[in-house]
Amino acid sequence: MKNQKGIKYRSFFFLISFLFLTSLLSIKTLKNVEPQDIRIFGSELFSQNDVVKNSSLNFPIRLIFVRTNLLEKELKQNLSLKNVSVNRELFPFGLKVHINSRIPIAYGERILNGEKILGFIDKDGIFINKQNVDEKNFKKLTIQVFGWQEKFQKILSEIFISIENYELEIVKITFSYDGFLTIEEKDLKTLFLGFKPNLINYQLQIINNLKNEFKKNSFTKKIDNIDLTNPDKPKIKVFKP
Repeated sequence: MKNQKGIKYRSFFFLISFLFLTSLLSIKTLKNVEPQDIRIFGSELFSQNDVVKNSSLNFPIRLIFVRTNLLEKELKQNLSLKNVSVNRELFPFGLKVHINSRIPIAYGERILNGEKILGFIDKDGIFINKQNVDEKNFKKLTIQVFGWQEKFQKILSEIFISIENYELEIVKITFSYDGFLTIEEKDLKTLFLGFKPNLINYQLQIINNLKNEFKKNSFTKKIDNIDLTNPDKPKIKVFKP
């Protein structure tokens, strides 16, 4: 009998504890998330206010109604992030936001609605708004990109890869409004690459070969520009004495 009573008491205790915990969790999930309940990890550049301003969610908002997938998507796009994860948490209560920032490797300039916007470019060719970069955390950049558009991301990525793989010292990359690509290399000067992004890897190989060949006889000092719009027939213009 005593054992049965003990079992009943323990069962009753566990039931009460379970109901209490369930009630507590329910109350917590229905509690409003205030901006001060947002905890940010991975970056000191962004504040709780940045999360609120760059989200379509209206704060304060009940924790259970926070659409974490939507918030992640909006923050990634609006803050030019490489990745972001958002988790609801009960203890401590609030939202945990982990940020993975992009690392600039070039200065960038784009035109949006007729307005010139200054920023940076990462190795994937992604444009990063100036306010979303802590300029104190990286060395002075040597590459400039003008005329950035989203459709040029892949081309830029290929160019940045070539800089790592070859001995190219590209200092300027320019896209005209209609997509004509021109780059400037420290030794080879101005290089016209044209409108064909599918040729970019082939063109970069030729540029590397030309640089290696010309360096042997100091011919690079005579170059004004090189037309590689037809990479099989490079046209080299030299300075006239």
